[in-house]
Amino acid sequence: MAPESPMPASLGALPGGFRFGTVTAAYQIEGAVAEDGRGPSIWDAYAAEPGRIADGSTASTAADHYHRVDEDIALLKDLGAPEYKFSISWPRVLPSGKGAVNAKGLDFYDRLVDKLVEAHIDPVVTLHHWDLPQALEDDGGWLNRSTVDAFAEYAGIVGERLADRVDAWVPIAEPAVMVFRGYATGEGAPGRRALFDALPAAHHSLLAHGRAVIELRRAGAQIVGCANNHSPMWPASDDPADVGATKLFDALWNGLFLEPMLLGRYPGDLAMLQEEFTHPGDLATIRQPLDFYGVNYYSPLRVGAADEDSDTPFRFVDVLGHRYTDAGWAVVPDALREWLVMTRARFRAAMPPIVITECGAAVAADPDENGVVDDQDRIDYLAAHIEAVAAAVDRGVDVRAFFAYTLLDSWEWAQGFLPQYGLVHVDQQTKERTKKRSFQWYADLVAAHRAQV
Repeated sequence: MAPESPMPASLGALPGGFRFGTVTAAYQIEGAVAEDGRGPSIWDAYAAEPGRIADGSTASTAADHYHRVDEDIALLKDLGAPEYKFSISWPRVLPSGKGAVNAKGLDFYDRLVDKLVEAHIDPVVTLHHWDLPQALEDDGGWLNRSTVDAFAEYAGIVGERLADRVDAWVPIAEPAVMVFRGYATGEGAPGRRALFDALPAAHHSLLAHGRAVIELRRAGAQIVGCANNHSPMWPASDDPADVGATKLFDALWNGLFLEPMLLGRYPGDLAMLQEEFTHPGDLATIRQPLDFYGVNYYSPLRVGAADEDSDTPFRFVDVLGHRYTDAGWAVVPDALREWLVMTRARFRAAMPPIVITECGAAVAADPDENGVVDDQDRIDYLAAHIEAVAAAVDRGVDVRAFFAYTLLDSWEWAQGFLPQYGLVHVDQQTKERTKKRSFQWYADLVAAHRAQV
């Protein structure tokens, strides 16, 4: 067996109040898609289409978290990380996306929060992690401005029920991924391939974020932030066409969601494209004060100009000279440090404290004959990225927390059960949980940091 990685050498550079946690998403772990009044979501419909999911699976049972809440909270207690970020299933609370509340659905999350608080684990709640109610998609989904109103209604309902025990909130997880894969390229639910005509969905998701922040604060939420997926963008070459394509994709992936939230404006290259569906007052609504800026980081991207006959301006090429995870992401921890330092230097006072709201690696590893799950590559990945965060802190970046993705092996959207991101192995036949070596390493990391403060 390979030796475990030691604690990151710069662990002591993290501030005393620095927090560690784990993260999950409702659709990826809950299962029970047709139980207790839950309505259908766009991912139910997408997964039912032949050829959409890499392994042909569905999330009908996922990790069966809906029936194993007590077991999973016991795992969280053993891990010792003080925070747990999870999402609420919109169609479980509002089966049609608006209107009548499903009491059994909201009660499920009420009990979950109670159990977490009782276990001395601070819940961090995401309102929406991609599982849009199908009834709203039937009316246009995020391309329809009325979805913003439905989301604000939903945020108010959940905030009113849970904000007395939940301090920290994220309205929408990774809107860039949700919009571009779901509406631009068709690689995720709902499977639309609208390309640049998906830009209204980006605006509406941002507007929904702003409206939700307002509703959550009205309900008593103390801490509200975001969780945006970000990647450093590197040109495929010095050719001006590759540099220009990289600049445009950086504006779409990074700037399109960051700049409106922090500055109340769209990136210059995109502003004219957004004018048609941006109403007066929208950008002021989007630019709500945030208590933290959440960064989901996995890998940098190398971008080049596409061939003339391509329907998009971009092509993506390998990040050379680096290892890759099982999901095909290059392992470049220093790119996280780079992005944090450069972004803080660019936005300065406009940037609130940063939280790494997701960071993790897909590493295939099953229990051996002794029940040991040796996922050394995940340990190495997490150690190196925590080192990168500490290096950014040393450069003056205000980073307050790190959430490892993810607690449990989950249903990974269009990849099904193939990528294994969890600190805990989940047998997809029996749903039996087995702690991986990374679980104990992360528990030791949390304990070591606690001992230093």
